[in-house]
Amino acid sequence: MQNSSSRILPFSPQQVMPRTKPHTLPKPTVRGVVIRLSCWPLLISLAPPMTVMRVITPILLTLAATAAAGVPAAQASCRFLMPLGGGGNPVVSKRIGPDRLVGRTNWNTDFIVDREFRRYRFFFTSASSERASFPVSGFMVFTDGSNLQVINETPTFEPGTGRMFGPFQAVPGKRTRLMNFRVGSSTTPAALGFSYRISVQGCD
Repeated sequence: MQNSSSRILPFSPQQVMPRTKPHTLPKPTVRGVVIRLSCWPLLISLAPPMTVMRVITPILLTLAATAAAGVPAAQASCRFLMPLGGGGNPVVSKRIGPDRLVGRTNWNTDFIVDREFRRYRFFFTSASSERASFPVSGFMVFTDGSNLQVINETPTFEPGTGRMFGPFQAVPGKRTRLMNFRVGSSTTPAALGFSYRISVQGCD
């Protein structure tokens, strides 16, 4: 008959309360503001559940909104440029029209640069119902009448997908007047009829 004081326990006290090294979670940044998450396990264990939710929920919502907008964290502020002749919507929806011997095609869309920016970004999304290749060109148009081509590609997109082109640095000594987004080419007639959405941002 063993003494109860020397009875072997099914687990040791060390197994009940294991030693854990303090650790630090990553420090996500939202629009340049660092959110410090050090020692969160301790804070969460001590705080009431409602307090924890009040602290975490705004952070998660901010991160989700940043991701949905497609804006990387800790990034300089960017602003959408308005299309020339548009109705106040920065996103332009079009369908690639045919080439013309007389008159103008609908391939070009100009976005107004109303002030100086450090760099520019072009956004393209396929609105076609099938997999399609789009001839895409982009130009910086300057006040002196010159221009600089920054995009010349024919990427292929699945329906509803797209990409960002850039960012492209502003040219020192040049004042940018327009960003020209061109979708369509006489050398790619197979793209006729495909739909798309485009926009341009200027960034500080």
